Amino acid sequence: MSKPFAGVKILDFTRVLAGPYASYQLALLGADVIKVESLDGDEMRFGSRANDWEKRGLAAPWVAVNGNKRSITMDLKQPKAIEVIKKMIPTVDVVMENFRPGVMDKLGIGYDTLKEINPRLIYAAISGFGQVGPDKATAAFDGMIQAMSGLMSITGFPTNGPTRVGFAGADVMSGFTGAFGVASALYQRTHTGKGQLVDVAMIDAVTGFLAQQFTEHMMTGRVHEQAQNLSVTRKPTGNLFKTSDGWMVLAVMTDPQFVRLMKQLGAEGAVSEPRFKDWPTRIANNTALHEIIEGAMKQKTSAEWGAIFAKNDIPAGRVLTIPETVKLDHYGHRTIMQSVETEHGPITVVGSGFRMEHDGGSIDRPPATLGQHTDEVLGEAGYSASEIAEMRAAGVV
Repeated sequence: MSKPFAGVKILDFTRVLAGPYASYQLALLGADVIKVESLDGDEMRFGSRANDWEKRGLAAPWVAVNGNKRSITMDLKQPKAIEVIKKMIPTVDVVMENFRPGVMDKLGIGYDTLKEINPRLIYAAISGFGQVGPDKATAAFDGMIQAMSGLMSITGFPTNGPTRVGFAGADVMSGFTGAFGVASALYQRTHTGKGQLVDVAMIDAVTGFLAQQFTEHMMTGRVHEQAQNLSVTRKPTGNLFKTSDGWMVLAVMTDPQFVRLMKQLGAEGAVSEPRFKDWPTRIANNTALHEIIEGAMKQKTSAEWGAIFAKNDIPAGRVLTIPETVKLDHYGHRTIMQSVETEHGPITVVGSGFRMEHDGGSIDRPPATLGQHTDEVLGEAGYSASEIAEMRAAGVV
């Protein structure tokens, strides 16, 4: 057996996060991703040089999305570097980039140029607003897209104002969308034989993840407000509650679950109260119901409630920190956390978010040092050792 994208070669010009996250998903699944970096390297490689990993050009945020890739360095402003890229294109399946639209065209390696060299080429471009549209030339960043997409307007508490999600959500959503777009184009090519442009606008990608909110607004006119910690269903039993030593989120969404919850909280009488007789009345009396639930939950620890709820099939989860989450027994039975050896010792990274019965995503190659594979890749492209040495001396690579 072989991984899903074994044999697929990707020339990856992406940097920072959205693009590298996309190519990383494909590299996990077997694609040969050749990361093309400037002579100084991806901006994320070195961080603030605050620790040994960053000084080596292996900053953790960069490592997180660049495993399994090979690294080559090139000065794309030099004509010779562009010549090398064009020579490689006939053997490449996918080109990926996340520059502002037009940058690759100015370099002489935009989609229109490269597709003439290789009609089967799939060219994926990730940008803030896509390759067409009035804002296509506008530079975009994660926080900017979180703000403009509406994501921040539904996140957090009204008292605190619009709130960013706790990770680079727009970048990651765009990266995952880009990977899915490339996978779709590769599959389509199997029965059309044709390559194509995959145009990912970050704002579109985030909109795709907010399908519920956008569709409800367009159908009913509802304007979603900040969700606080409430479920998107607006049911008051899908919310955050204090315990004696922390916090828990309940996800009680059905009447049988509601009855079981009230029983375990010692509040059976609430089930028969007119103000809590059904979901519309429970929603209307959200504050009162929240006080009843939280008043009971403050009497026990999160661990105690966790055991009680699990035993009685009541959906709930403790609020854990990342250091607490990573210690869960769950991960010992899954494949998402994976270790890989480096010359500086082992590191653990996050792999594919799904398992496959055979040959799924895995870390097989440690994150590359800057330009580690330049000679190797250029040799595969047909350049001799002396030619590579000449290019290196000229600052081309």
